[in-house]
Amino acid sequence: MSIITRQANIKELADIVGASIHGDPEVVISGIATLELAGQSELSFFTNRKYHKYLLITKAAVVILHPDDVDTCPTNAILSEDPYLTYAKIATWLTKSDIKQSQIASSAVIADNATIGENTSVGANVVIGNGSKIGHNVSLHAGCVIADNVKIGSGTVLYPNVSIYSNVVIGEKTIIHSGAVIGSDGFGIANENGQWFKVPQLGAVIIGDNVEVGANTTIDRGAIEDTVIENGVKLDNLIQIAHNVRIGENTAIAGCVGIAGSSTIGKHCAIGGGSGILGHLSIADHVHITATSLVTKSIRESGVYSSGTPLQENSQWHKNFIRFKQLDTMARRLSKLEKKL
Repeated sequence: MSIITRQANIKELADIVGASIHGDPEVVISGIATLELAGQSELSFFTNRKYHKYLLITKAAVVILHPDDVDTCPTNAILSEDPYLTYAKIATWLTKSDIKQSQIASSAVIADNATIGENTSVGANVVIGNGSKIGHNVSLHAGCVIADNVKIGSGTVLYPNVSIYSNVVIGEKTIIHSGAVIGSDGFGIANENGQWFKVPQLGAVIIGDNVEVGANTTIDRGAIEDTVIENGVKLDNLIQIAHNVRIGENTAIAGCVGIAGSSTIGKHCAIGGGSGILGHLSIADHVHITATSLVTKSIRESGVYSSGTPLQENSQWHKNFIRFKQLDTMARRLSKLEKKL
């Protein structure tokens, strides 16, 4: 069972999202659990047909589901055209704490000319540098390092051990998870007689409002201009964003994606985990790139794009790989045969 901070009956929960109810509206919900494990006072949801067998036997007090599935639901239901989104909104309400502890830990190190907003919490061993401005209702958890001249907007949360380099700007109501590094140097080097000479990285990172940055994700500062993450972008864990990249608003990027320098990602895009995007490319709005794809040229039109070879049994993969190496020879032979015909 997931821990919640609020309790409410089914009607109150449905009213939060404007949904209709099938069953008893007065049942009180005290927890959240999966269909398989939920008990008689817990809420669950159903969106994936693979779990229909668990819907049939669930003991949940209420299930959020599509109206088409209500006939096979053995318990109370909250009806929604988008059950997953409805679940997200209700779960957010159930787990939100109304208690805000505003305090500055005695071990925090804060520059004299830094500005801290009202109702802001600064955890143990946090460092805030010269000229930095922290907004109202911000939470800086233990071990965060905020360098000089950083601006952090109101309502933003930094979880433990986030590092923010100098001159970075972070918007309002943004979440940055543990271990993220924002504003580190981009990979700029020039070769001189076989040795590498570091190119100064003079730009910054600008992050908009309502952005989420996953654990151990790195966003490099720009070489001259800024790296920009627009409003509403959602970044998973372990993503590398190189210098001068721009990511359009409301784009979502899954874990272990690497984006090389000076590429521009459009708005409302979705990039699957493990994908790689080469440098100096442009990707249009509303592009969906499936997992482990390698993007080697710009994408000018919206749509779904894929590359890579799906998993298969090893012996079959080995045969296909050998044939793949023979494709050029086979194409040449086929061309000669076509000419003879």
